Amino acid sequence: MILALVQALRPQQWTKNLLVFVGVVFSQQIGDRSLLLRAAAGFIAFSLLAGTVYLLNDLRDVEADRLHPKKRKRPIASGRLSLPVAWIALVPLIAVVGALSVWLGRGFCAVAGVYLLINFLYSWWLKNHVLIDVFVVATGFVLRAIAGVELLLPVAPGTALSPWLLMCTFFGALFLALAKRRREIENAGAHAGEQRAVLQHYSAPLLDGLLLVTAATTLMSYALYTIWPATVAKFRTEAMLFTAPIVAYGIFRYLYLTRASEKSEDPSQVLLTDRPMGACVLLYVATVVVILYGR
Repeated sequence: MILALVQALRPQQWTKNLLVFVGVVFSQQIGDRSLLLRAAAGFIAFSLLAGTVYLLNDLRDVEADRLHPKKRKRPIASGRLSLPVAWIALVPLIAVVGALSVWLGRGFCAVAGVYLLINFLYSWWLKNHVLIDVFVVATGFVLRAIAGVELLLPVAPGTALSPWLLMCTFFGALFLALAKRRREIENAGAHAGEQRAVLQHYSAPLLDGLLLVTAATTLMSYALYTIWPATVAKFRTEAMLFTAPIVAYGIFRYLYLTRASEKSEDPSQVLLTDRPMGACVLLYVATVVVILYGR
C-alpha cells in the first residue's frame, strides 16, 4: 500500500521541480549553504505539492485512466491504491507542504497557493478546454521558477529573475505540453477522445504548427536573454551566448522525438531515458555553472 502511494505521487515527474533551483543558481548564490537549503526545501515542498495534484487528478480521472493503455496501470486506476486511502493521504501531504511553505515565506506560500488553485481548476474543469489546457501546464512551470526566487527573498532581498528567462520558461513549457498532446494523439489514434477528452479538439497538423511556433519562440527568447544588456551586466560576461546552441539542440532533439518515438508522451521520461537529451541537459548545467562561477 505504501509503495502504491509513493508511485501515485509520481516521483519520476519531480524532475520538473528542479526549476526551483533556478533562482539560487542564476543569482550566483549557489555557494551559500543557507540559500541552497531553502531551495532544497522548496524543491521538496513543490514535489509533494505536485504529488498532491497528481493524486487529485487520478481520483478525478480514474474511469478514463482505466481506458488508457498506460494510465490504467497507475495505482488508483489499477486498484492497488484504494480510493479512501488516496483521499486520506491528501491530509498529511498538504500539512507538510503548508509547514514548509510557511517557513519559506509569504511569497512562496502565495505562489504555492496559486499553483494548487490552478491545478485544482485544471483537474476539474480547464483540462477539457482546448489550448487553455496547455497554457495552464506551462504556467505551472513559470510558477516553479518564480517560487525559486520567492523562497530566497526573505534572506536575500536583492534576488531577482530576468523577465526574459521567465518568458523562455513559459514558451519552453508550452512547447513540451504541445509535444505531449501531439504524441498522445499519435499513440491513441481513433481512441484519443476517449482517453483524454480535449484531444478531440486537437489535430496533428494544428499541433505541428504550434510546435514550430513555440520552438522558435523559446529559442529566440533564450538567445535574447543571453545577450540582453542587463544579463551581460549582471554576469559581467557575454559567455552565456555559448549556451544557446545547447538549448537549440535540446529543442530540436525533443521535436525529433515527438515524431520518431512514443517516449515523448512523458517529458520527464524522455529526460530520464533518452541519452542524448540527458547529455544535453548535463552539458547545459555544467556550462552555466562554469560561466557563472568559474571566474
